[in-house]
Amino acid sequence: MKIPFTKASACGNDFLIIDGFRATEDISGLSRRLCDRHNGIGADGVEWLYQDGADPRIRLINADGSEAEISGNGTRCVAAYLALQGRTGKMRILTGAGPKECELLSHSGNTFEFEADMGKPEIAEPFTVRLKSSVVEGIPVSMGNPHFVVLVRSFPTAWQQQAAEVQKQRTFKEGVNVEYVRLNGANAVEAKFFERGVGETQSSGTGSCASAVAVIAARRAGSPVSVQAEGGTQVVRWSGENVFLRGPAQLVCEGEFFV
Repeated sequence: MKIPFTKASACGNDFLIIDGFRATEDISGLSRRLCDRHNGIGADGVEWLYQDGADPRIRLINADGSEAEISGNGTRCVAAYLALQGRTGKMRILTGAGPKECELLSHSGNTFEFEADMGKPEIAEPFTVRLKSSVVEGIPVSMGNPHFVVLVRSFPTAWQQQAAEVQKQRTFKEGVNVEYVRLNGANAVEAKFFERGVGETQSSGTGSCASAVAVIAARRAGSPVSVQAEGGTQVVRWSGENVFLRGPAQLVCEGEFFV
């Protein structure tokens, strides 16, 4: 059996977009095979797309086969795919974290620029987690999925190992996405992302939103916040209600996967 796919990238955070009705009963195992970077296509996750209703619906399976509520970058990649099919203006996409509206701002070749309404964040009081060799303080933020934002003066040498240890804490019953964020000015930060089910990623849409919300709530920066990551820069604006995320999505290639 062959499964057609489209691969897309949002600031280096890459996803496969596949017709949901082509998923097998073991959608988790199939997604792991598809995302494998040696024996599969390679991606941070699969956005299974269902277009059987008035609004398209997506189901996100991470590279390790776990299911996630939403990816801001993945949702934008799906919006780019829909734009290629002819959709324009504002697109309403149903995610595991509720409906999200993506507005197409510009288009050049296979690259699309969107601003997405990511909904209202939930912020809790900062708290510390005790690790084997250190104590880490972070700000819990929910963007429909859980985040733990750690504000730093400089990035720890082994931040990936530290983030992986943070994720294993019993405090985070549903797991957590970890962001390390360094201020770069009154309206700019640099961020590193360690996501559930994936590990280190070059970018994160909801992680960028959580990072910006955390620094704004802590009165360390003002909206809009430019979030720079290894894969590129996204802009987040938040004035206390809904969060808006702006950034590009690039359609990379199309092909078929042999099951």
